[in-house]
Formats: sequence, structure tokens, C-alpha cells
Amino acid sequence: MAILINQDTRIVVQGITGREAAMVVGHTLDYGTKIFAGVTPGKGGQFVQGIPVYDTVAEAFQKHQVNASLIIVPPGFALDAVLESIQQGIKLIVVTTENIPQQDAVKLLHAARKEGVTIIGPNTVGMINPKDRIKMGSVGGDRPERCFVPGNVGVISRSGGMTAETSWMVKRAGFGVTTSIGIGGDSLIGTTIKDLLALFEKDEETEAVVTFSEPGTSFEEEAAAFIQAGGFTKPLISFVAGKFTEGLPEGTVFGHAGAMISGDTGRPSLKMKALREAGAIVVEEYDDILEVLKKIVGKKVGKGQ
Repeated sequence: MAILINQDTRIVVQGITGREAAMVVGHTLDYGTKIFAGVTPGKGGQFVQGIPVYDTVAEAFQKHQVNASLIIVPPGFALDAVLESIQQGIKLIVVTTENIPQQDAVKLLHAARKEGVTIIGPNTVGMINPKDRIKMGSVGGDRPERCFVPGNVGVISRSGGMTAETSWMVKRAGFGVTTSIGIGGDSLIGTTIKDLLALFEKDEETEAVVTFSEPGTSFEEEAAAFIQAGGFTKPLISFVAGKFTEGLPEGTVFGHAGAMISGDTGRPSLKMKALREAGAIVVEEYDDILEVLKKIVGKKVGKGQ
């Protein structure tokens, strides 16, 4: 099993005729993931690498019963793209677009919550389920199998690049992943660490979760409170990057838009403290993930293939 995506996922790519989308589509198809349709207004009737293109999501839904949308469009079009998928009843939307105007981000996230839609992102590399060889987004690039192998560990990462790196650490430790997810680097995102821990808790094959965190937001503190309330009971191994940032001027942004400390909010030291107090295994050095997986998780988890 995995969370969110599996063999029943029927993907439509919004913005499929764009240059970036064409690259992502090629890598996705090469991995073995099936894409059922694409959408670009005004480009209906075309084909992209054998995938039929429609003018609207409504047409794609009618013809192919798509149930998940991968959105790869410019920032100014992201809100309309999300709303269009929501209107068709699509319940899983991955928004790779970064630099979406903040008001648009608020609107699309509000609309998604109102309709019970899961949004991954914005500003995400997406997610991958290696057992079913299905991925949504650029995650893994052209050779996902280098980092992602099937197993029993879930991975959650704020950073796109570290989604792959952390999954590779799991592989190096002798395990594999059920689902690896880059939640997105923006301060406003649809699905948080807490949300995903709730899903991993219910997944029978996921025996443990590894998280990669950054400065900014209160996502880790929310996850810690969720754990303390009994919402997540499996082993959680966490690394929080950016401890050095606490000595720099407040309000400095580090890389991602959401990686900003304001007062006590977003401080890596406080994130680490909250997670530890909740019972998570918080490692001081990133490489420590290897030994912790072997010693703690290795007692419960069969090795990944």
C-alpha cells in the first residue's frame, strides 16, 4: 500500500504543452506511470508524447474519468487551473507552480478545503510510490529508481531536492519507501506534515516515517502536538535543517519562501524541542538518519527490495 497515489490514480496534466511539462511527462512515462490526458486551453486535439490534449478539464474528465491533476502552469494561471479541477470533482491536485500570488494561493487553498480536496504544494516536486511505479511531478527526475525503492518507510520533506536525498538515505540504510512526498517550500501549502502523518498512520505497510524540515512555519510544532494527542504512533525520525539561521537577522528568507524565522515561529531549535518532547527521534546530523533507521526501525521493518 501507499498513501494518496496508487494503481487506481488516473492523472491529467494541466499545462501539458509547456516546455517544463513536456519534460516531466517524458520522465513520468519512462518510469511506467500512465497519464490519461492533458489540458491546455486552445490546444485541444493535439497530442503530447501520445497523450491526448483537451481544452478543458471537463472534457478530459468526461473522456477518461481522471481523478488526479498535476498542475504545471505559470503562476498567474494556477488559481484558475486548481478551481477548474475542483469543479470537476477531482480530489487530488499536485501544484508544482512556484511564486503564485499570495492572494491566489489563499483562494485556491480555501476552495480545496471547502470541497475536501487534497492539495500537494504549491511549489512542490510532487510525490512518488515506487511499488506501483507511479509518480506525480518532477520528483526523481529521469531516473527515480536511483533514490526510490519499494519498502515500508514514509518520507516527508519540505525541500524538493531533499525528498530524493532522504529517500536515498532510506535506501542506503537497507530499506525502501511506501510514499515519498515533497510538501512544498511555500509558507502557504495545502497538505502539512501533520496531515501526512495522519495518512501514514492508517497505511498498513508504512512502519515508520522520516521527515526533513527547514526553518519557518509551525508545521513541526503542529505535528508534535498531533503525536502527543495520539494521532501518530509509529516511529518518527526527524531532521531539522538550518540551525545556523537563528543567529542571523530576523525575517531573513533562506531559499524557500516559507523558510523565514519571525519571533519564535520557525526556529529550528524549537521545532526540534517540540518533536523530541512528543517522542520523535530527532537527529542532530543528517547522516545520523542512517544509523537510527538501522537500530530503531530495523527491529520492525523488513528490508526494501
